[in-house]
Amino acid sequence: MTIGVAVLGSTGSVGCSTLDVLRLNRERFRLAVLAARSNVEVLLGQCLRFEPEWAAMESPECARELERRLRAAGSRTRVAAGADSITRLAADAGVDYVMAAISGAAGLPSTLAAAAAGKRLLLANKESAVMAGSLLMAAVRASGAQLIPIDSEHNAIFQCLPPGFKAGARPAGVRRLLLTASGGPFLNWSAEALASATPTQACAHPRWNMGRKISVDSATLMNKGLEVIEASVLFGMEVRDIEVLVHPQSIVHSLVEYEDGSVLAQLSSPDMRTPIAQALAWPARMPAGVEFLDLVRAGRLDFLAPDPERFPCLRHAREAARLGGLLCASLNAADEIAVQAFLDKRLNFGDIPAVIETVMARVQGGAMTGLAAVMAADEEARALASEAIARRSAGQSMRA
Repeated sequence: MTIGVAVLGSTGSVGCSTLDVLRLNRERFRLAVLAARSNVEVLLGQCLRFEPEWAAMESPECARELERRLRAAGSRTRVAAGADSITRLAADAGVDYVMAAISGAAGLPSTLAAAAAGKRLLLANKESAVMAGSLLMAAVRASGAQLIPIDSEHNAIFQCLPPGFKAGARPAGVRRLLLTASGGPFLNWSAEALASATPTQACAHPRWNMGRKISVDSATLMNKGLEVIEASVLFGMEVRDIEVLVHPQSIVHSLVEYEDGSVLAQLSSPDMRTPIAQALAWPARMPAGVEFLDLVRAGRLDFLAPDPERFPCLRHAREAARLGGLLCASLNAADEIAVQAFLDKRLNFGDIPAVIETVMARVQGGAMTGLAAVMAADEEARALASEAIARRSAGQSMRA
């Protein structure tokens, strides 16, 4: 029997890479669900090519347009509308594996639903672990779900851990986790140059092809800060035992240091199809369609310490992780608002960490008592971030 797969966020970069891997391994998998926010054109093409049982769109208007065009094309794919429908389909009995690739806080409800339903959860939506890590791990433990991380760094760690590791539990014999960071497009830029960086420059990643939001997070190193929080949740490690190394070649995706002095690393070409294929096939292996690694051609592997003065977002994330509770949800929300303002050219690149710091100083914080508390913290931080951005815009206008 084939394995039913739901790809949530199918029109994004991880979603498209997942479909590439599934296409190469059609005999093993059945596409049960494709879900997206509002990109009708791309989702239509995916539906016509793969003929999933269901297609879901967060926007009801876009869902109606998709259904009209699918019926006109003679497709039998059924269409569902609204965020609630995506959450419901993530837990559907016809789904065995869920690729959770909806970016940002919007992906949290469907990710939690898949975990609670006992699916194999392929976690690309790191915000779920950042915002509500204890809730996610509780759902995984209660249902017996299998959680396999998709971020290249966390998937690399997963591959280097002892057999039988279960998400959320500190692996035996591990001393440290070392996450690698490419350094993004601004690795060698001065602080003065960073202050005036443009969205186009920030999204021009030297190694990875990613969405605009995560590309900016890579440029500020906030992405690595979020990944430190995610690693702490997924692998049961204290934040002090998780370090970041800048590795410009993006070949060593992460390392695990053991108490006996051994260090295990996972290496591959910088292509998200490798961790996707690993997670889909685990514990076996299958083709991913990637370029195989040639270390002779690579020539060298460099490792540097990150600069906390030029990239303060990493420091903010570590502090939120240290304090815990709802502060990680607030951090994530403030970052989402600040990055979008930068992409909309309403905020300077150099002001992104300042907005986040302002929000973190003002939020209420508190214990993570449930999803309602998480979403309330998210809403509060978004409002505070929007206020901080508006004040900065007003100040810049007065100076002009």
